[in-house]
Amino acid sequence: MQQAPGSMGPNLLLLLAASSYLISPSLSGSFQIDYNNDCFRKDGKKFRYISGSIHYSRVPRYYWKDRLLKMYMAGLNAIQTYVPWNYHETIPGKYDFTGDRDLESFLKLCNEIGLLVILRAGPYICAEWDMGGLPAWLLQKKSIVLRSSDPDYLRFVHKWMDVLLPKIKPFLYQNNGPIIAVQVENEYGSYFACDYDYLRYLLKLFRYHLGDEVVLFTTDGAGKGYLKCGSLQGLYATVDFGPGGNTSKSFEAQRYAEPHGPMVNSEFYTGWLDHWGKKHSVIKKEVIAKSLDEILALEANVNMYMFEGGTSFGYWNGANSPYWPQPTSYDFDAPLSEAGDPTDKYFSVRQVIGKHKTLPAGPVLPATPKYAYGLIQVKKLQSVTDSVNVLSFSGPVESVYPLTFVEMKQYFGYMLYRNTLPMNCTEGTPLASPQNGVHDRAYVMVDGVFQGIMERNKVNTINITGQTGSRLDILLENMGRINYGGGIHDFKGLVTNLTLASNILTNWTIYSLNIDKAVASGNLNKLQRKTSEALPEVNASVPAFYLGTFKIPNGIPDLPQDTYLKFPGWTKGQVWINGFNLGRYWPARGPQVTLYVPAHILSTSAVNNITVLELENAPCGIELNAVCAVEFVDSPILNGTTAYTNFHSRAFNKQSWHE
Repeated sequence: MQQAPGSMGPNLLLLLAASSYLISPSLSGSFQIDYNNDCFRKDGKKFRYISGSIHYSRVPRYYWKDRLLKMYMAGLNAIQTYVPWNYHETIPGKYDFTGDRDLESFLKLCNEIGLLVILRAGPYICAEWDMGGLPAWLLQKKSIVLRSSDPDYLRFVHKWMDVLLPKIKPFLYQNNGPIIAVQVENEYGSYFACDYDYLRYLLKLFRYHLGDEVVLFTTDGAGKGYLKCGSLQGLYATVDFGPGGNTSKSFEAQRYAEPHGPMVNSEFYTGWLDHWGKKHSVIKKEVIAKSLDEILALEANVNMYMFEGGTSFGYWNGANSPYWPQPTSYDFDAPLSEAGDPTDKYFSVRQVIGKHKTLPAGPVLPATPKYAYGLIQVKKLQSVTDSVNVLSFSGPVESVYPLTFVEMKQYFGYMLYRNTLPMNCTEGTPLASPQNGVHDRAYVMVDGVFQGIMERNKVNTINITGQTGSRLDILLENMGRINYGGGIHDFKGLVTNLTLASNILTNWTIYSLNIDKAVASGNLNKLQRKTSEALPEVNASVPAFYLGTFKIPNGIPDLPQDTYLKFPGWTKGQVWINGFNLGRYWPARGPQVTLYVPAHILSTSAVNNITVLELENAPCGIELNAVCAVEFVDSPILNGTTAYTNFHSRAFNKQSWHE
């Protein structure tokens, strides 16, 4: 029977013992910077780390051990991970460190396996993560200046760090834990504020909680201009740069800020990120191997970003400026795939590392098995607008002008704005957002009839038709907040007024939608069972829900297994399996076509439920209960786009994005 990655069977235990996976912590430890010899020293001995990035927030806890063991067997002696503030404090003052958010268990596991940890504690992390890891509720005061010495911002930072830093202190290397270094902020030299008082405040706060022994560092682009505002005395300055350039010259930028000490590339890019509507980024393994070999030949320290990218499940993806949201997959063309499988790049990187240090004995753990469960029928249920009473737990809010997500105290997902037409629009009347205030995508309906889509930076005006008094519904999708540069102050919803024939629309009814809660509670299923015969016909272009069930096949050993969900004929939407929010799908725009489905969310003992929210066009007709299908396949499709401009012109250089 297949052994779950979260537990160790007897064969794996033997393998661990034979390969010396588990390293007992020393009775006391020291990790320091040796400025005289341009190196780190661990327990008094010269030390160089070869690290890889993995984000615990993007890998289910069920698979943490599997991924970390594969990283260890690649020859890494350290991993690097971010702490996303908004992942742990989604609501002000309520902290969650359980389940997939159990940072302490992740750190314990790293220590058991023998991997040191470079912890990037924030408060800002970027990471192509919603709002760069900062909680959206910080924007409740519109004038707040994020990542600065603004007292309103610092008050919340201080409160958060008073929670986080005491949790990580026991895991410092000096306390027999795995953490050898802690990053303060992230790529601050690329931010407009250039506020040294802010960095000094963080330095004092980190030292207060973590003590004077721990190595604190910063990371910035490999250019003097970035290090000017990103570095500070008392924080060791490191740089990040990708493959294919002049390695020695890139490290010269670090020497501008740190004339002596170890050379460190904190983000050596093994691949690159994707955006909806752009080609899938692929970086050749030969290019990666050559530059990695050059870095290691210089005896420099390196962290490969990413070693496994993982998945931005739910609503956690970020976006870049001008507004380009990132897809659900964070595969990154990394050595370990989104599903944690060793790739050709993995073995190429492992071979390079083997030239510079002794690799662990024993075999590399194989890819996790995948299974194609096939086509699963889903039935159309009801439109979003007709399901408001089930989806909105707080009820309607009346407002003269539109309210943003933050003003409604909703931070992710979807909201519904409702109004009535104040005039006849028989000839097609322009509904407009003159100030580009649709953040980010609006699905417009009049009396339940689809009118069109407004999209941030792309479509600010559509023509609508209807009679005076007709119901105007606008379903507003938050597609992820900007995670880099000055645009992180990213308000969502209708952030400015809409006009109808140049007249400002007023007197809105606004619904905060908690679709995740409705799905998890089973309320949508109850709605279908109770009222399916009386439901109105749902036009295929109107945002609507589709429900389906399936059973894991009997008689096949080692199920459930990982799989991928494909959407043949579908356009754009969100999908849940057994209440778990897999994320957004958008095969019509690409490049991602399939969604990764980890095995642990599937059940062999009960029926599995699929809920699909299709926002545009489903492949079935407009009849009530029309049957559509989604398909489980055993391999991913991440490169489905061919008609869009390649994004590689900015590869390896985040600093080139607009601030």
